[in-house]
Amino acid sequence: MYLIALCDDEEAELDKTERMLRHYGERHSGAAFAIERFESADDLLDKVREKEYMPDCILMDIYMPGKLGTDASRELRSMGNNGRIIFLTSSREHALDAFGVDASQYLVKPITEETLFPVLDKILGDMEEARRKYLLLRIDGKIQRVAVDEIVYCEAEGKTQYLYLSNGEQYGLRRTMAEIYGKLSCYQEFSRVGVAYIVNLVHVVSLNAQEVQMDTGKKIYLPRGSYQPLRKRYFEYYFGDSEVL
Repeated sequence: MYLIALCDDEEAELDKTERMLRHYGERHSGAAFAIERFESADDLLDKVREKEYMPDCILMDIYMPGKLGTDASRELRSMGNNGRIIFLTSSREHALDAFGVDASQYLVKPITEETLFPVLDKILGDMEEARRKYLLLRIDGKIQRVAVDEIVYCEAEGKTQYLYLSNGEQYGLRRTMAEIYGKLSCYQEFSRVGVAYIVNLVHVVSLNAQEVQMDTGKKIYLPRGSYQPLRKRYFEYYFGDSEVL
């Protein structure tokens, strides 16, 4: 499901763009949209600021009363929103400003399916690829994106699971270990170690019957019965089998 924000001061333009998005979704079974409409840039900014709204893609007019779309986009970026921005406008005057806020595309009205759909193909394809490499986590009341390859290990401590990253940061998550592993299990490099740990095999330097040495210096002591399954996973991941060369 992709969160799509439409921002235009003209209701007819919002209607038209929403119809095209619905049509695109009907033709592409994997493109499920949750569409929110905003009639001013300030309305969009307020929802992002107050409601923790994090749209994946924003289709925004540039010329709107009160605040230009390019100015609103700068504020979105300053708030940490990295959603893809497609500017829909009647003039090419602000094209350079648009790319200054890392806009994905700049389309001149009138917009048609023939001009919009190829842009959506590329953007949604890029987002799907990016989603495979990042986790979205709720940390301290905010949505934060964490790169999968930066996760070194996860450790259970009571009701809190701590995620440790390669840059030294750690995040406490109020989720069960099973829930976290459910998010990570689609990546082959992650393996359970007993009930208290999930490790990223990419960050494993060495392992033996007693412990796993991570590249951050962390040593994880292995519970009884966990060494052989972990050893097998480790060599399957790197060599396609469980034999040491």
